[in-house]
This record gives sequence, C-alpha cells and structure tokens, in this order.
Amino acid sequence: MTEQNIDSSFIVHQLDNLSFKIKKNTFVVLDNESPHRSKLFQKNMTIWQQRGLFIFFLPTYSPHLNMVETVWQKLKTEWLLPEYYLEKDSLFYANNRCMANIGKVLNINFNPFNAN
Repeated sequence: MTEQNIDSSFIVHQLDNLSFKIKKNTFVVLDNESPHRSKLFQKNMTIWQQRGLFIFFLPTYSPHLNMVETVWQKLKTEWLLPEYYLEKDSLFYANNRCMANIGKVLNINFNPFNAN
C-alpha cells in the first residue's frame, strides 16, 4: 500500500524493482489504464522482458476478467465499514486485515455464472 499518487513513474519504478527480484519468467496482468500505456511504461517493457518480466494487457472493457475489480467491489461494499474511513490509519489497518484474510475468512467467487 502507498499514499503516493499511482502514476506512470510509480508503476514503472515498482515493476522495475520487481524485474530485478524475480528468479523465473513472471507475467503481470494489467488493465488498460493510461499509466500502463504511457510512453515511459512502453519504453521499459523491452528491458523487463529481457529480465523475464512479461506484461499481459487485458482486453479493453473487460472488468469481468480483472479479478482486482471484484476484490475492490467486495472491499468497498461488504468488508470495509464506513467508520474505517474516518481516519487514515484505521482504513489502512482494515484494508491490510481484509487482504490478509482473503481465502481464509473472506472468500470471493470469481465465477460470474455461479453466485454461490
């Protein structure tokens, strides 16, 4: 988690750091958000590929394929209570607690055809 603006420079920095840490080919799936399509981002893709980090872009207008969209929806509508938003620290703590409990206490069904 960060308090920084998530812009192209931030994302490039994070992926660059990741590309130095991986030990085998790694694929990162991204949506088509503008920072992911910037000139700075595009310029670094070849370098990352040489290090074994490959970027895969989801088709446009396909939130059903982007699992994080489902996670954000659950966070906003079910898991985070309104009082958590009153202070930054309580929101960060609650968010971390939720993320740590996904698959343990908190479950998500990513199958849009099976709502159970």
